Amino acid sequence: MTTNGTKRRKLAHDASDDEAQSRKAQKDFFKQAANWDLEDSYENRRRKSKKSSKESTKLPIKTADGRLEILRELEKEEDLVSVESDTEWLEGREDDIESEPEEVEEEAPTVSEAQQIREAQEELAKLATALNENPEEHVGSLKTLATIGESKIPAIQMLALMTQMSVYKDIIPGYRIRPQTEDGPTEKVSKEVRTMRQYEQALVSGYQNYVKELARCAKEETTAVRGGQSVSGIAITCACTLIAAVPHFNFRSELLRILVNKLSRKRIDSNSVKCLQALETLFREDEDGKPTMDAVSLLSKMMKARDYEVDESVLNLFLSLRLLSEFAGKASQDTVERPEGAKVKKNKREFRTKKQRKAMKEQKSLEKDMAAADALVDHEERDKMQSETLKLVFATYFRVLKMRAPHLMGAVLEGLAKYAHLINQDFFGDLLEALKDLIRHSDDDVDADLAAEHEDDDSVSMRNLTREALLCTVTAFALLEGQDAHNSRNSLHLDLTFFTTHLFTSLLNLSVHPDLELTKIARSASTTSKINVQTTTVLLLRSLTAILLPAWNIRSVPPLKLAAFSKQLMTAALQLPDKSCQATLGLLNDIANTHGKKIASLWNTEERKGDGRHNALSDTVEGSNPFAATVWEGELLKKHFSPKVREGLKLFEKTLPSS
Repeated sequence: MTTNGTKRRKLAHDASDDEAQSRKAQKDFFKQAANWDLEDSYENRRRKSKKSSKESTKLPIKTADGRLEILRELEKEEDLVSVESDTEWLEGREDDIESEPEEVEEEAPTVSEAQQIREAQEELAKLATALNENPEEHVGSLKTLATIGESKIPAIQMLALMTQMSVYKDIIPGYRIRPQTEDGPTEKVSKEVRTMRQYEQALVSGYQNYVKELARCAKEETTAVRGGQSVSGIAITCACTLIAAVPHFNFRSELLRILVNKLSRKRIDSNSVKCLQALETLFREDEDGKPTMDAVSLLSKMMKARDYEVDESVLNLFLSLRLLSEFAGKASQDTVERPEGAKVKKNKREFRTKKQRKAMKEQKSLEKDMAAADALVDHEERDKMQSETLKLVFATYFRVLKMRAPHLMGAVLEGLAKYAHLINQDFFGDLLEALKDLIRHSDDDVDADLAAEHEDDDSVSMRNLTREALLCTVTAFALLEGQDAHNSRNSLHLDLTFFTTHLFTSLLNLSVHPDLELTKIARSASTTSKINVQTTTVLLLRSLTAILLPAWNIRSVPPLKLAAFSKQLMTAALQLPDKSCQATLGLLNDIANTHGKKIASLWNTEERKGDGRHNALSDTVEGSNPFAATVWEGELLKKHFSPKVREGLKLFEKTLPSS
């Protein structure tokens, strides 16, 4: 009895203890349950397939000890175990879970790159079509186009840049949009005007972001994708197209900087050629003057910052300036002189009747309205732009001439020869001395030294000293082309005898020059030989025309000079190529028309006027004693292989006066 009673009391005690412990555990369980993230644990739990749940209800499972158990009960036990394991894992980790940020893994795109490109093409075409049809209504699509261009796929970036370029090229108006703050915030406008201004500001904002994107892409050195195109190349192409199509619109300077930065390198590639062509088009077609002045200013600053270590083709861009050929003033690197004749003509008045004055007034009013409608540039403003451009060009030329940069001398002399009529007379003396120094250097063997130094370097632009000497002569005589300059040559102490003597002594050497009809650019850029308008032959004929047939006084050339050059040219014609020989005979025909009586004795032995012997290798024109010679070269030219040369010789002999 005692034993049984003791056992009952013991069992009762154990039951009460177990019950108290279970209540305490249950209470702690509910306290901790508020901090649980059951959804997260449920999300991370392993999922069960429907197939397994269906199969578990059909067949029991036989265990290792031979008992049969239903799978549903095991699944419940597994759930309890998983809940308990999640609970144990969560205990004491609530703070860690709250402190650690959730890491979201980005899922890899399932769409292929080719599919993304196709979808981008369709979207870009859709947006571009909507913008072209009604840009005011779909102006928000400009941002969408820019967003598509932010893709990491280079092909999509290039498509977006080209699409935006074509869209802006079509929707940009024919005028420059002013900033909105200029009108003032208190101005009252109509609803249509307000809508138009909002559209214009949105257009300017989108265009500004697009130009910035072009500048960023142009600076990046990206590799070419399929087709040989790169993002930087496409960006430069877009900038070149826009600067040629809409030079009047906003952010022109930013586009020009893209092109000028590309041209600042010593080597010229395909993208640099695009920039050169775009700037040449701008210079030729610009009627305003402001875009040209901006481009020339940026080019001159860039070349000065680079110490003129640029390619020769960059400086040759100044030869395409249209406005300089239309300018009537004279300039140097610092000043510009206006023509006085324009002021006198402006103050001169003519007598008109009352009816004529009334008709003139109506005509002026009509022209004023037409000028306002067509947005014509004011002539005074245009002249101001031309003057500034002229000073920038001459400042660049004179700096290079002073530095004597070997690879740019040819380009500088080409420019000075073309724009010599625009140079101020007060600057003639210094310029002529610089040209004489260049010719003296061309008499040395500098070309041989340069050839030996850069024999294996094809990137170095070699100097053609013969061509440079001819350019110096052309420039020197072009300075005196006008009547005013010729009349003032004595007061300015301008003596061009040096240039005449040098040309006479170099005629025989020029006749055997291998590249007489080819320019250096044509020879290096292409394997095919092409006749260029600025060949050595053309420069030679320009120099001879300026000496023997001067425009200011064609009859003032002495007979000795005419006879010496005529004899020398006939001797050189035996060695000249076909086209050069024809051009030389044409020049001699012009001389015979003007000075036939002065040189006719050279073709007649009985009328020889000189004594002694003829010296074709004389250092001076007078020392050659031309009248002691007879022109016998014509008999050989009558048997020339070219029919045109033979015809030219017959025409020349007919022009000479008979004895």
